[in-house]
Amino acid sequence: MNYLNVEGISKSFGELCLFEHLSFSIHKDQKIAFIAKNGTGKTTILNILTGKDTPDSGVVVFRKDVRMAFLSQETNLNPELTVNESIFDSDNPILKVIDNYHKALQDPDDAKSYQKAFDEMDRFQAWDFENKYTQVLFKLKLNDLSQKVDSLSGGQKKRLALAITLLSKPDLLILDEPTNHLDLEMIEWLEDFFEKESITLFMVTHDRYFLERVCSTIIELDEGKIYTYKGNYSYFLEKKEERIQRESIEVNKAKQLYKKELKWIRRQPKARTTKSKSRVDDFQDIKQRAHQRRNDHEVQLEINMERLGAKILEVHKISKRYGDKVILDGFSYMIQKGERIGIIGKNGTGKSTFLNMITGGEKPDSGKIVYGETLKFGYYTQQGIQAKPQQKVIEVIREFGDYIPLKKGRQISAQQLLERFLFSRKKQYDFVEKLSGGERKRLYLCTVLIQNPNFLILDEPSNDLEIVTLNVLENFLLDFPGCLIVVSHDRYFMDKIVDHLFVFRGDGVIDNFPGNYTDFRVYEDSKPPLSQEKSKNQNKQKSHTATASKLSFNEQKELENLESKLKSLEYDKKQLESKFEDVDLEMETIQKLSEELQKLIETIEKKEMRWMELIEKFE
Repeated sequence: MNYLNVEGISKSFGELCLFEHLSFSIHKDQKIAFIAKNGTGKTTILNILTGKDTPDSGVVVFRKDVRMAFLSQETNLNPELTVNESIFDSDNPILKVIDNYHKALQDPDDAKSYQKAFDEMDRFQAWDFENKYTQVLFKLKLNDLSQKVDSLSGGQKKRLALAITLLSKPDLLILDEPTNHLDLEMIEWLEDFFEKESITLFMVTHDRYFLERVCSTIIELDEGKIYTYKGNYSYFLEKKEERIQRESIEVNKAKQLYKKELKWIRRQPKARTTKSKSRVDDFQDIKQRAHQRRNDHEVQLEINMERLGAKILEVHKISKRYGDKVILDGFSYMIQKGERIGIIGKNGTGKSTFLNMITGGEKPDSGKIVYGETLKFGYYTQQGIQAKPQQKVIEVIREFGDYIPLKKGRQISAQQLLERFLFSRKKQYDFVEKLSGGERKRLYLCTVLIQNPNFLILDEPSNDLEIVTLNVLENFLLDFPGCLIVVSHDRYFMDKIVDHLFVFRGDGVIDNFPGNYTDFRVYEDSKPPLSQEKSKNQNKQKSHTATASKLSFNEQKELENLESKLKSLEYDKKQLESKFEDVDLEMETIQKLSEELQKLIETIEKKEMRWMELIEKFE
């Protein structure tokens, strides 16, 4: 069943043409992800689909009586209502029935009203839906239903908007970055919810694990054209690569034909037959195909880094609480060179507070933080860039200087730097307030990196960055020689760049876990189920430092260094193995490489054995 048809829509803003003649459709029970680069019109297309904007040409045709709900990045809630009133302020008749039933429960003496409400619950089969209603509120941590919307945090408002959207029971649900402001536990619950629910989805998201598990169709806007892939994210990556390779072959063929036809055109034949005139007309089409170029410029991140000294950052028994809420309780840790720490935990457990403390934005209630002399932070916060009114993109960068130092003593101008961050010369003179959310985040990331930090702290860096920029940022961070702390709900991002985790459990409990997020999930899922109280007591018994395990301090550091060293050795092994692909190798060289490879394999096996010993002791 076809829910929606998009037929030949186009949209421009002044001289900027976002897209032209786009067409696609959404069918019942499809779960579609919409992928495009930042600034190419993702949000505009969502606004057109939901009636918040209109195309310059083309139409969007809905099937009659299709109920649609839209979760935008900007919440539009009535600040005067409570959480409960906001949820029931809906045209969903089942919600009205549940609301009347709850009101009847508050007045048990009015048997007539209670019986009527009870009968209505039966008639609308609302009992199962009430269970869903309770589950959604519980999972999204919306516990205080009497709280006014005006007093909620930004994250709470986003979760409330998500709850309202889910409970409105639409036929078609359109979502713009639904995982923003959700912690990892909430994201995994939302994945399960969408997998089990018979609901039609059309969403924009950068969460690649979410795409993998939830979406069965991916629609990509690339170079102004729409491409549809009937599969999940892995299938999309595979088929997109095949498409790009085919296009490259076709362009090369067109170039060869173009050279041939260009010679014929230059001979300027005097006799223009009908056939030769047709050939001249075809030449323009061949020329256009031969000069096609993919706009696949990647952000080039090669900013210079200040040298790190022997002492980097030491945290000694720091504590922090707000009233009765304990954030940190005697936490200690010494950060060493090259550490790559991921921080995970539920919302409200103190992750951002911890980052603000180590960067000097907040002071601990007790304990101390010791900084190395050469330490230079680059702190990417959730607040983003704070541009002045009417400030242009180029002016933001020039506040840090007209020239930016790079590696090996080189330097580039502010304009050249912005070009490397995918801002064209024309875009550099746009006002910052005109940039898309992803472009503003990319500009902010640029301002953090150009200050030559040797210790990067990134608080939710993946929000609003499209997948292309995320891939490039990941590659940069893998090569970044300094220290790194990342708070992120993007599991794919965390898996790729961190070596170990600080797990914020709540109540001041912080576990140091040796591994990435997937390792942590496997470990957590393998633990025997405990009652909530027993689990809480067990956590309380743990020390708030890495010495919580049976490992000594030196063994902890050895374990962390082994994680990093094994990755480095595996990379060396792959590089060495690739040398054997050279068919011109001499026997003497092959023998030498074989001996070198054998030694490397023995070293890896030895370190893996030691790693296993420490892991068993840790557990």
